[in-house]
Amino acid sequence: MPELAEKSCVPCRGGVPALQGEELKRLEAQVPGWSVVDGHHLQREFKFPDFVSALEFVNQVGRIAEAEGHHPDILLSWGKAVITIYTHKVNGLTESDFILAAKISKVPQSRQ
Repeated sequence: MPELAEKSCVPCRGGVPALQGEELKRLEAQVPGWSVVDGHHLQREFKFPDFVSALEFVNQVGRIAEAEGHHPDILLSWGKAVITIYTHKVNGLTESDFILAAKISKVPQSRQ
């Protein structure tokens, strides 16, 4: 089975149920540092030594999101970026959310 980061996000057209239970736990285990919050979204905080480093990271995340056609919510502030991911059309999590999280985790500037 390919690693999540090697897969591509699949556009969601709605009408697909959000992941729940054991499937969420199985996928969460594959994206260390990310947390499933309320069974609804993934979230992770990345810390940096300054604003410019955090901004560079956010720009890289933006390029990944655009390439995948799957866009997270991003909170940028001095020394940190908080990324929140979920599939809006299903108002919950799909495999694509975990794929995007795995790709973001591979950005070299990310630090905890």
